[in-house]
Amino acid sequence: MRDVTYSMSVSLDGYIVGPDGDFDWTEPGDDVFRFWIDEIRGVGVHLLGRRLYETMLYWETADQDPSIDAPTREWISLWNPLPKVVFSTTLSTVQGNARLASGDLAEEIARLRAEPGEGEIAIGGATLAAQAAEAGLIDEYRTMVYPVLVGGGIPYFPRSERRVDLELVETRTFNSRVVYLRHRVTR
Repeated sequence: MRDVTYSMSVSLDGYIVGPDGDFDWTEPGDDVFRFWIDEIRGVGVHLLGRRLYETMLYWETADQDPSIDAPTREWISLWNPLPKVVFSTTLSTVQGNARLASGDLAEEIARLRAEPGEGEIAIGGATLAAQAAEAGLIDEYRTMVYPVLVGGGIPYFPRSERRVDLELVETRTFNSRVVYLRHRVTR
């Protein structure tokens, strides 16, 4: 069965964006960007909320910029053809290799897990991930922890009363002082 993973950059105090909506502190150094490139190779489908989908639309046309470097071109060559499922109540159309979700999140994940295919089911976006976490659907939490305190904003972890026990399965420290933590949900 395909794992569901939630992987995003996060401040040391647990936010994916600051109180002003800014996330410029998450710009990856070369070593972190290489890690994300390698990570996306293991993804079979990516589930996104509307805000993250709209942020990631940049990549649909980024390859038209002649000044982009080889690693960025590599990212684009992996990201753009990756199947994406967008959960939104306000969008009526999506672009690229994306489709709007027709069912609820739990039904969509169950359907994707039942389909033949390889690669993880990645979830991006705190709101969507919070829904998956509340339903007990996330198998792994993967955080790229940046050495910054932003003091508020959108939290990476859902704020619920539900306890979730985790097992640390991987850590890595990057030259840019960013720390990767991979936790598996223990069931």
